Amino acid sequence: MSRGKKILIGVAVAAVLGVMAILALRGSGGNQTEVRVEKVQRRDLVARVAATGHIEPKRLVDISADVSGRVVELNVEEGDEVAEGDLLLVIDPARFEAAVQRAEAALAEAQAREAQARGNGEQAKRDWERIRDLKARLPEMVTDTEFEQARTQAEVQEALSESARHSVEMARAGLKEAQDNLAKTVIRAPMSGRVTRLNVERGETAIVGTMNNPGSLLLTVADLSVMEAVMEVDETDVPEISLGDSVVVNVDAYPDREFVAYVTQIGNSSIIPRSQTQSSSDQAIDFEVRATLHDPDVELRPDLSASADVVTDVRPGTLAIPIISLTLLGPEEFERIPNESAADTAETPAEGERSASGEGPGGEGDEVEGVFVVEDGRARFRPVEVGIAGESYFEVLSGLEEGETVVSGTYQAIRDLKDGALIKVVETDSARAGGR
Repeated sequence: MSRGKKILIGVAVAAVLGVMAILALRGSGGNQTEVRVEKVQRRDLVARVAATGHIEPKRLVDISADVSGRVVELNVEEGDEVAEGDLLLVIDPARFEAAVQRAEAALAEAQAREAQARGNGEQAKRDWERIRDLKARLPEMVTDTEFEQARTQAEVQEALSESARHSVEMARAGLKEAQDNLAKTVIRAPMSGRVTRLNVERGETAIVGTMNNPGSLLLTVADLSVMEAVMEVDETDVPEISLGDSVVVNVDAYPDREFVAYVTQIGNSSIIPRSQTQSSSDQAIDFEVRATLHDPDVELRPDLSASADVVTDVRPGTLAIPIISLTLLGPEEFERIPNESAADTAETPAEGERSASGEGPGGEGDEVEGVFVVEDGRARFRPVEVGIAGESYFEVLSGLEEGETVVSGTYQAIRDLKDGALIKVVETDSARAGGR
C-alpha cells in the first residue's frame, strides 16, 4: 500500500472517530440529571424532639368532699389567693352533730355496762376465793358441785367484764368516727395558692368525691409560682430524652415569647395503657414528659396550650450534610457498584470481600445508607454513617471528608439517581441556618 493511501485512510478514520465523539457528547448531554449540590462543611447542630401539651402548675390540689351535704358557707371565689389552713367552705353539720351526740350516749351506756360487769366479776372472784379456802380447810363443808359452780361463775363474770371493755372501745371508736365526719364538714385550704377552679355554689349539695366522678370536684387550689409544661412525646422519641435536658416552650397565648424549661420527669408508662386502646397496632403510644419552666416573666394560667422542643444533644463544629442528601440503596443495587466508586471509605469492605460474604455496610439484605458524591461530573454513591439530626442537616460520623461535594436536591432527582450517572449542576444550595 502506497504512502498516500495510508494517509488517506488515517484521515478517514480520524474523521469517523471525531463524528462519533461529537454524537456521543450530544447524546450524553441529553441524559444528564439536573441536581443541586453542596459542600460538606462544619456546622453547629442541635438535635431536638418536638412535642405538644399544656401548661400546668407543679403543685395543685383537687378538693372533693369526704361527706355529703348542702354547702351552707362558701368563703372563696375563683381567682382568690388563699393561705394554708384558710376556711374555704362549710357543709351543713346538723346531722353529723346529731351523730356525735348519739355516739357520746352510746359510749356512756357502754361505760356503765362495763362498770357493772367489772363489779359483778370482782364479786364472783371473791366468792370463788372464799369457797376455795373453805374447801381447803373443811372439805366436808363444801360439796364438789358448789365448788365447781363458784369457779364457773367467776370465769363467766370475768368474760362478761372483758366483753364490756371491748364494747366501750367500740363505742369510743364510733364516737371518734362521728367526730371525724363532723370535722370533714369544714374544708380548709391544704396549701397556699390560688383558687383556679370553683365548681360549687352556696346552697348546692356536695357529694362524696370519687376518682371516676368529675362532678364531685368542688374546687382546685394551685401554686402558680412554679409552672410545668406537660408534654405528650411519641414512644420513638422518649429514649432520646434525659432528665435535665433543656426545653424551649412556646405557649399559644404568647406567640411572641419563648420560655426556657428543663426536663424534670419522664413517664415510666404510656399515658393511655395499651390494654385500653381499641387497636393496639394502630394506636399511637405517647408518654408524658414534664418540664419545669425557669422563671417565666409573665403570669401563666393552667391548661394553656403549648408546644415544646426538647434539646437532646448538641454538636458544635461537626461535619454535616443536608438531610435531603441522605438516601438508601438496595443491597442488590449496591453490590453492582464498581469497587472504586463505592468502597473507598475505611468502613466499606473491598469488592472481593463483599462478593465473598454477600454483605454490604448494612449487613446482608439491608439497605445501604449513603449520599451521592460529585466526581468528574458524575454522581458516585458513597456509604456514610450519620449521627444526630439538626433541623436541616445530619452529623457525619464517617464516609466523607470536609470540602467534598454532595448532591443536595431535588428530592426526586436523588431518588432517581444511579451510581455513575451524569449530572448537571443547576443550583448550588446556599448555607442554611437549619443546622442550628
